[in-house]
Amino acid sequence: MKMRVGMGYDVHRLTEGRKLILGGVEIPYEKGLLGHSDADVLLHAVMDALLGAAGLGDIGKHFPDTDARYKGISSMKLLEETGNMLEEHLYIVENIDATIIAQQPKMRPHIEKMEQNIADALGIEASQVNVKATTEEGLGFTGAGEGISAQAVCLLEKMTNLPAQDVAGECAGCGGCRFQE
Repeated sequence: MKMRVGMGYDVHRLTEGRKLILGGVEIPYEKGLLGHSDADVLLHAVMDALLGAAGLGDIGKHFPDTDARYKGISSMKLLEETGNMLEEHLYIVENIDATIIAQQPKMRPHIEKMEQNIADALGIEASQVNVKATTEEGLGFTGAGEGISAQAVCLLEKMTNLPAQDVAGECAGCGGCRFQE
């Protein structure tokens, strides 16, 4: 098996008249994030980390903001599709660690749901996903409340040298991968 690491980053401007959605959770706040999709910076950073680790490019390559099919789409759907791409290329998500950078609102009450949403979309355990949040103590665009950013890293394992029948049917001894269905 080969291990691969990926890193993702995303940022969106806060604006009035939009819902604030992070990690697939709608968070009560007077502003939301501006973007072509639902502008979920957390999921966008996670997807970029996953796609990068797998050597599959980035979300702009697969879900371009110039494509009307993705206008207003839930980033949870895009994350599920990213998980399908990883599976097609025989990648297994070992873990994801992500940080939301926002002055307001407070994220702590929503983090467990974000972690569960990410895990469910990728078919992994919630214990494999860690989401944190921090402020920038009033500094920069996030500190001034102009936007929210997120960073994510992930570790993938590529299942290699397996006979096709093992991948399609029984597990080859790893003891619990997604391919054992």
